[in-house]
Amino acid sequence: MVLLSETITNALVKLPANKTIPAIIVFGDSIVDAGNNDDITTTLARCNYPPYGIDFDGGIPTGRFSNGKVPTDFIAEELGIKSVVPAYLDPNLKTEDLLTGVSFASGGSGYDPLTPKLVAVISLEDQLKYFEEYIEKVKNIVGEERKGFILANSLFLLVAGSDDIANTYYVLRARPHYDVDSYTTLMVNSA
Repeated sequence: MVLLSETITNALVKLPANKTIPAIIVFGDSIVDAGNNDDITTTLARCNYPPYGIDFDGGIPTGRFSNGKVPTDFIAEELGIKSVVPAYLDPNLKTEDLLTGVSFASGGSGYDPLTPKLVAVISLEDQLKYFEEYIEKVKNIVGEERKGFILANSLFLLVAGSDDIANTYYVLRARPHYDVDSYTTLMVNSA
């Protein structure tokens, strides 16, 4: 038996009366991945198994690289958008989730184009391709005008870089011809 719970989200962040944030759109790495890596069979960068998710609603692993929510879930909740931001690649993604925002983030990704290749995850470039697909889906659901409103007024977040520095640069030493200054310059130029 599967129990579903509905969460009512009340905004704690007070926006000006004439301002609406209809959706949250997320790109990045494991800090904000809501489960996009779950079905990537070529990567070990997954967390769809215990103890991940033990503090999440229902105590189940969600593919989030945490024991519960990730930072973008808290941000979306504080803004009154929704209680959790779903992964774009979640096979159970609902139409209404597209209209209020999704996460394209992939644990193990980064600004350096080499970083996602090393662990076989979704690059930022591929996240943008999924975003283009997302835009078309939203347009097909609500039309051009509402799609334009959603995109113009949404909160866009890009959270990445820790995998670049920690894994690609220091642990794997995959960029041996770079010092920290030149490597962070590479990251900024790639961003």
